[in-house]
Amino acid sequence: MKRLLHGLALVILACLLVACGPQRQSVFPPIITIQQMHVQPDGAWQLTVRIQNNSYTGMNYQSIEGQLQVAQGIPVRVHAGFNLDIPSFAGDVLQVDVLPTEAMNQALQAVAKKGSAGSLAYDLRGTVHCTPNLEDHPDNKNPRDFAFDHNDFLSPVPGIANTYR
Repeated sequence: MKRLLHGLALVILACLLVACGPQRQSVFPPIITIQQMHVQPDGAWQLTVRIQNNSYTGMNYQSIEGQLQVAQGIPVRVHAGFNLDIPSFAGDVLQVDVLPTEAMNQALQAVAKKGSAGSLAYDLRGTVHCTPNLEDHPDNKNPRDFAFDHNDFLSPVPGIANTYR
């Protein structure tokens, strides 16, 4: 009986010591989407890119490097450097300008003629660079690179010229 009590006390002590360790912060890939696209007077497309943080800790996002492909055409470069601190399970947006190809402009014009019934397929893919905000260990920064790939559609916004969502 004495051995059983000693063994039980040892197990309880081990469990208590394990519980004293630092809390682990789980980090997951974000979701990157186009929230809105506006055609500028010079022909460039201004993308409002949404970053949705899916981590259990806040993240500092520094840049995205990727490509935008519209209607199975040639992809164009999407690149932006920024400094966004996004809390856990929250989202934020940033503006990115891209220069579309002639085929992309033609596909967009065809959709615009259909009005709000039209839609334009797109594929946004690349890498986002970020660092977890670890308040418990500010000197322990662990940069992360997450790949993203998002397929969706853009449709004209009724009443707002040259704007698509």
